[in-house]
Amino acid sequence: MLTIIECLAVISGAVFGVLLARRKQMDFVGVFAVACMTAFGGGTLRDVLLDRHPLFWIQHPHYPLIVFVVAIVVSLIPRVPAWIEKWLPIPDAFGLALFSVVGTDYALKAGVAPFVAILFGVITGTFGGVIGEIVCNEVPSLFRPATPLYATCAFTGGLVQVTCLWWQLPFDIVLWVSAGIVVLMRFAALRYQICLRAIGT
Repeated sequence: MLTIIECLAVISGAVFGVLLARRKQMDFVGVFAVACMTAFGGGTLRDVLLDRHPLFWIQHPHYPLIVFVVAIVVSLIPRVPAWIEKWLPIPDAFGLALFSVVGTDYALKAGVAPFVAILFGVITGTFGGVIGEIVCNEVPSLFRPATPLYATCAFTGGLVQVTCLWWQLPFDIVLWVSAGIVVLMRFAALRYQICLRAIGT
């Protein structure tokens, strides 16, 4: 089940990266590079910090192939309509949710404390997008004060996940419920523009 969720997370991250790169009118090399960064960035940082070897996308060589296929398919579209930008939050939200629960679970299995595991989930879910946006010459949405709740959603999902596992609820159900909470929180934050108040204001 964890492998299925991770694979879905890679696809979501790749789609977000491809759309982000196409919005910047990059060529195929740029599209594929940004897709790899958004799909693998957070998980790679997690694996390095947890000293997990090989890195998850090297251990599963079909992941880079999936990203490559996604990049090719989207690159074959002559022109991505301008309105496609409004759909960017959808794959981003699913990538955030799926990567967060996977990252939290990997950290728990590595033996770290529950709170630290939640932070690893946040890192896994958010830093791919941060890297992709930096490469695309944008201020990462994670660090913009006007951005609707983002890392907070991943943190909440991780907290629910750790709590439910402590209660010894079924593992598969815990993963999907935790991911669902992240997605619903993110969509609600986008819909109602729920943001954290800037410090000092």
